[in-house]
Amino acid sequence: MATLLESLRTTTTVVADTGDFESMRRYQPTDATTNPSLILKAVGQDAYKPLLERCVRDMPHAPTAEIVDHLLVSFGREILNIVPGRVSTEIDARLSFDTRGTIDRARRVIGLYQAAGFERERVLIKIASTWEGIQAARVLESEGIRCNLTLLFSLVQAVACADAGVRLISPFVGRIYDWHKKQLGGNWDEAAHSGANDPGVQSVSRIYSYYKTFGIPTQIMGASFRNVGQILALAGCDLLTISPDLLANLAGSEGSVAACLTQASARATVQQKLPSDEIQFRFLLNEDAMGSEKLSEGIRAFVADSRKLDGLIDAQRAT
Repeated sequence: MATLLESLRTTTTVVADTGDFESMRRYQPTDATTNPSLILKAVGQDAYKPLLERCVRDMPHAPTAEIVDHLLVSFGREILNIVPGRVSTEIDARLSFDTRGTIDRARRVIGLYQAAGFERERVLIKIASTWEGIQAARVLESEGIRCNLTLLFSLVQAVACADAGVRLISPFVGRIYDWHKKQLGGNWDEAAHSGANDPGVQSVSRIYSYYKTFGIPTQIMGASFRNVGQILALAGCDLLTISPDLLANLAGSEGSVAACLTQASARATVQQKLPSDEIQFRFLLNEDAMGSEKLSEGIRAFVADSRKLDGLIDAQRAT
């Protein structure tokens, strides 16, 4: 019998959510995603420290931000030599509210990939789903630079991304689950909020139904999973990006996976089209306590890890 991972591949494109090259070789995902936290974790390991050391050695007098971009692209280049598809490389979260700064950094990152001989079609620039980030993606997409809008927790963010012509969005399942679980505290019933009833799963399902109902081509990649049940409940989604631990769980279990998200199920869900202008975006996101809180929290966490990465580079420069 096939494993759950093998069966899942028949319904969904499997993506590795890691900076660990060996995990990618082991589980053979189509694409891979990274973020500041994953890169920070990776360069703390002996196997990946040479990448950091080389970037600092080759650019001893460059600004730290420039060295960071070279480090991220170094990881991305190694990943592209492993996976057959795309890699997502994240823009510094400190630029989450800076449209022009995000555009400039994205162009630099794409330029580094192209200088290394990789086509831009194999790179997704990962940007936080703030209004400013989405507008940066609008410009970048018009230039043929494909974007992955991350830290996405609400339908209004997804609608704005679609209006901007974004290639791919990453709605965060696990962090939505975390928020609702914390809100209910002792009243949380795990069994009652599992599978299709998981609030994170329900959020992605709504976005999937909206996109398919209105013929929106933007790809949906469920992200930030806490358990295998969340992954299986979103089988049929365009893509799912999965951590090594959960990939191992799927690869170690036999079973078949049926698509839960389908064109037919999307058409059965009637939804009203949402506005995508800035005023309504800001108002509706503000009305969504979970979405606005998790977006802010996510940006703060990525900024904190970006600063730690800066510190590692500065420490290496001083040796």
